[in-house]
Amino acid sequence: MQIQRYVDEREVSKITGRALPTLRNDRHKNRGIPYVKLGRSVRYSIADVVSFMENHKIQTQQT
Repeated sequence: MQIQRYVDEREVSKITGRALPTLRNDRHKNRGIPYVKLGRSVRYSIADVVSFMENHKIQTQQT
């Protein structure tokens, strides 16, 4: 069994470069990176953050 690591929104903001208000707005609009809510605490799985970033990767042509 692999244990998931979870981080708070500030850490996600540092990892992705997305502003805290953007992360909060995405949660409010039910879009963006999947998250877990425990009471008032919001956590993101590192695997979900990485997956979100990889799914939004833009491939460019190499010359």
